[in-house]
Amino acid sequence: MEIEDVIEQLELKKERLLNALPEKKRLYFQKIEKYDDTRGMLLYGPRGVGKTTYLLMKAAENNFFYLSGDDPKVAAIPLFDLGEKVFLQGYNGIIIDEVHYLNKWSIHIKALYDSYPDKKIWISDSSSIILRTGIADLSRRFVKVRIPLLSFREYIHFLTNKEIMEIENPFNIEKDRFMNQIRDMDILKLFKDYASSGTRPFFLENNYVEKMENILEKTLYSDIPFFLNTIKENHLKLMKAIIGYLIYSKIPTINVERMGKEWQLSKNKLYELLNVMEEAELINIVLKEKDFKINSKGEKIFLADPSYYYIYNGEIGKFREAFTVFALKEKGKIFSSKNEQDGDFVWNGIKIEVGGKNKKIKNSDFVIRDDIDLPLKNKIPLWLLGFLW
Repeated sequence: MEIEDVIEQLELKKERLLNALPEKKRLYFQKIEKYDDTRGMLLYGPRGVGKTTYLLMKAAENNFFYLSGDDPKVAAIPLFDLGEKVFLQGYNGIIIDEVHYLNKWSIHIKALYDSYPDKKIWISDSSSIILRTGIADLSRRFVKVRIPLLSFREYIHFLTNKEIMEIENPFNIEKDRFMNQIRDMDILKLFKDYASSGTRPFFLENNYVEKMENILEKTLYSDIPFFLNTIKENHLKLMKAIIGYLIYSKIPTINVERMGKEWQLSKNKLYELLNVMEEAELINIVLKEKDFKINSKGEKIFLADPSYYYIYNGEIGKFREAFTVFALKEKGKIFSSKNEQDGDFVWNGIKIEVGGKNKKIKNSDFVIRDDIDLPLKNKIPLWLLGFLW
């Protein structure tokens, strides 16, 4: 097939995708529009958070050519040749979704970037780690922009069209103003629905659970192998086992020595797998303060998307801590407390205890609870953390 024919087919595909875009857009998109003038950009984040939707919107607005790296039509064409043809046809830029699927993509991207200084080149993938797997100086050229999972605030906006105020610090809010905006909502019911099936925009569609299972499988078996120098079937099975263990275990960590022996892996390889699982946003590793070890499993490990605890009927008690980490890490560093009498976590110097209705505050500054619908003194409802973006 001639390159002109491929370009025409990709243009038709783009038009079909544009016609199928959802009417409702994420509030988070407003935050990243400030990067619209960026010449080289990597948009990254977990699967299903809206990266493709955002890129297609921008392609239409800015006369950018759009293609997906996993499209078989582009597999046989050198990316540089395709990009050159596209630019000569008058496009202002090119967007390459799922870029890691393309052969020698980083070499071609650098060549296009250097050869066409007046054109914009945006790429996307599930992790910023791809810039480290490409040629060394590419990361200096490209601005990294991340899209996180859907917040509770955005979930409510999708359902009600209400744009509730964003909060910077859940432990210091404009209480009267904020509570006035959610006055007529059954906030605990909404949060339970969000927690079990609302962390990605496709919750508005059918088959949420099946899609979430597919995301887990595709991240493990299609994405992660690109980010490792060597990968064996045994490694993939182990990572899946780690996820299963974390879902159902009451203890949010793993025994590295025991697991290494059981799966016949070195400690270093197991640490490498944990690191890439975190980079791919499958897990969150929570370190103790001043833990500077290169190889560390941290003090606690949680699933990065807390809704998986509900989807797989897992240890719901761990959902509370997982959600706390998931939310607060977007606004600062979160660590595990050195002394459990001081609480579970430390965030921006604030000591936090997390639990249900019987949870005591210990020596912490605040206790986060999942059974209250209003902030009360130093007791903070878990759902409030969902308004940080």
